[in-house]
Amino acid sequence: MILKVKNISQIGGVVKAPPSKSYSHRAVILASLAKGTSKLYDMLYSEDTLASIRVCKALGAKISRTDGCLEVIGTGGKLHNSSADEIDLANSGTTLRLMTSVSALSDNEVILTGDESLQTRPMGLLMDALVPLGVEAKSLKGNDRAPILIRPGYAGGETNIMGNVSSQFISSILISSPLSKNGVKLYVLPEFKSRPYVNMTLDIMRKFGVKTLKGYYLKHENCDKEYQGCKIDEFIVRKQDYIACDYTVEGDYSSASYLLALIAINGGKAKIKNLFRNSKQGDKYILDILQNMGATVVRGEDYVEIASEGNLKAIDVDLSNAPDLLITVAVLAAMAEGTTNITGVAHARVKETDRIDTTCRELEKLGCELTEREDGMSITGGVSSGVVDSHGDHRLAMAFSLIGLRNEIEITNGEVFDVSFPNFIEAMAELGFELELKNE
Repeated sequence: MILKVKNISQIGGVVKAPPSKSYSHRAVILASLAKGTSKLYDMLYSEDTLASIRVCKALGAKISRTDGCLEVIGTGGKLHNSSADEIDLANSGTTLRLMTSVSALSDNEVILTGDESLQTRPMGLLMDALVPLGVEAKSLKGNDRAPILIRPGYAGGETNIMGNVSSQFISSILISSPLSKNGVKLYVLPEFKSRPYVNMTLDIMRKFGVKTLKGYYLKHENCDKEYQGCKIDEFIVRKQDYIACDYTVEGDYSSASYLLALIAINGGKAKIKNLFRNSKQGDKYILDILQNMGATVVRGEDYVEIASEGNLKAIDVDLSNAPDLLITVAVLAAMAEGTTNITGVAHARVKETDRIDTTCRELEKLGCELTEREDGMSITGGVSSGVVDSHGDHRLAMAFSLIGLRNEIEITNGEVFDVSFPNFIEAMAELGFELELKNE
């Protein structure tokens, strides 16, 4: 389907940010591993999070949705795969990465798979890191990608993993660690990218009763020589139980970036509720970015106010700890005056798409002057009307819709925002930016 602008009225107002996708994934997984019954409030029900709910049910959690919350009767860590078939995760890379380690806690085999896009995601680094922990996970196609077969058995022990590919690999090991036989000591080798996402994982693990010890080593005898003398992050997770709790999911700064960018590009004023000042989310960096580009931002305890005159200026920005902001910032740069340099996001090449490549190619279709680099891009402001493709990437579809504030634009395969922001069209309409989906 084609996503395009239907109408633009007075831009501004008050809107609630959608619940965090990252926290929603983690909440349902931890509740499913916990002893007792958890009630999860303000959950995000998107295509991705529904994949996590689906696999948790298949592994023994009893999950029911009411008007008020998602109720989860946990397994107490005693998982059993009730599905005789492969478990389909659709396009949820987060679910695949987090549940690969967790599935080793099952008392029988688990096969995780997904759609064509999901089966392109590299998983070898995680599977290799699990081997010293007694976990046997293998790619059924022999290419380090899904479908992945995970056999029962999780002894624990020591392992290390590179920190510059996917923070979800690190979170996967941490989440599963307390239910291993002996606990886990995990070393994250330099360079540790997307650290805030791991902080989010540790934050919600604490809410469900699990304590993790963090430290640093300047040397570690098990590391390759090139890492000797480097500062290496160490996580120690002793054997312990997750305990059920009532948990409210906070608003999502990643999704809110489109609401905020709408005001920044067009001009106007808005208040975005359910965004917390003390959030662990790395993507709250969008507030600093918008301020540096010329918008006025006020941070409340549980809301953000933004005002702009619409005359954004170019900046230099390192997105190493907030790679999901890449496409939003790229569109902001294309609508700003001057040349913006975006760096630190080589790991964005292994997301739903190679986000550096697809963003550059689609901006070029709109006449944008840019230079692609291995870890980012330089973008000179100025775009024209045209047609772009989402490549099945929800963030590209949502971010590129903002170009419609000043130019006619159509986004093919534009319906994919359902992956993370099901009410995207309705939320944007509350701020005066009306979009519509039409059959191609």
